Amino acid sequence: MWDSLWYNGRLATMAERADGGPYGAVEGAALAVADGKIVWLGVEPELPGPPADLARERHDLEGRWVTPGLIDCHTHLVYGGDRAAEFELRLQGASYEEIARAGGGIRSTVTATRAADEESLLQSALPRLRALIAEGVTTVEIKSGYGLDRENELKQLRVARCLAESEPVTVKTTFLGAHAVPPDFDGRADAYIDEVVAMMGAVADSGLADAVDAFCENIAFSPQQTARVFEAARAQGLPVKLHADQLSDLGGAALASRFGALSADHLEYTSEDGIAAMAQAGTVAVLLPGAFYMLRETKLPPVEGLRATGVPIAVATDCNPGSAPVTSLLLMINMACTLFRLTPAEALAGVTRHAAAALGMAATHGTLEVGKQADFAIWDIERPAELAYRVGFNPLHRAMRAGVPVTP
Repeated sequence: MWDSLWYNGRLATMAERADGGPYGAVEGAALAVADGKIVWLGVEPELPGPPADLARERHDLEGRWVTPGLIDCHTHLVYGGDRAAEFELRLQGASYEEIARAGGGIRSTVTATRAADEESLLQSALPRLRALIAEGVTTVEIKSGYGLDRENELKQLRVARCLAESEPVTVKTTFLGAHAVPPDFDGRADAYIDEVVAMMGAVADSGLADAVDAFCENIAFSPQQTARVFEAARAQGLPVKLHADQLSDLGGAALASRFGALSADHLEYTSEDGIAAMAQAGTVAVLLPGAFYMLRETKLPPVEGLRATGVPIAVATDCNPGSAPVTSLLLMINMACTLFRLTPAEALAGVTRHAAAALGMAATHGTLEVGKQADFAIWDIERPAELAYRVGFNPLHRAMRAGVPVTP
């Protein structure tokens, strides 16, 4: 007996199909779950018997659409304080770079995060995480990067792990010690990179990080400094990803690809050479339309080039206190279409199949396929494109993680 059988539904499996059909759609479909995994899916007439004989629990989907559980593959969800004052400054004409160079930006969040204890960081992060879960998110990546010393970076990572223990969501954690030069290392970026490299062993030994990230940009770290961080990560057996080419083209996408990065994120200024390197390495492009929107950027990421070379395109919230105080992945699906001209099918793949690949989880998550974890979302919609079409509307009916209800 299966644990549960879901029938009379329509599946947007998001699995790649030989005929290239959008959404990997299966109409008149059923899906079975046992031991937290998908064990059968297909059209109802092919079920191996009457539903009552097959599963302990049976659920009539009443024609609803089912997608994989959504995956937010780039967030900075754990932090102290807020930066609403900087939002006002940007509205008055100050650039993100000007605010950062004046001691605001990431540094101001570092001060607040260092001052906060783990419990207060946990409590402040919970509403942000729960907002994502309420929209069908079953997996989320959370970065450190607001501690910028060993004690406080590990503190952020511990809080991220605690969120996974208290909430019905899978959390992947990323060590982002190379996010910015902290105030105590003013003018000594190379010395701070020495510190990040020295932290790497403790991070790896703690088991608190699933990957390592860095911010390669004029206001952060050079390609040479970033490469040192990646070499240290590789020595510890940790995969890497990169904030690349957001404000300028420093060759970040190519650098990430050289190290076999899981993903390169932002990419507004990525060159053709960078795109080619990503295609060759299999590095996922993660687009962050919320940051693009909040910073009022005008340089679009090279979507056509990514498409033409077959680079997988993921979409994420970039939830953070400065450039993207965003807690709606559904809104990011819409913005990926309206701002970056992704198709609705591409945008949905960006928060399912490709987002899973950006976290190194493609073998177990991101599509509805036999053998994968039974993470799925059930929607009150008539067609999958509605998830991209509607703005400020949440049509989630129910979500499941590993076969267990996330929402009633």
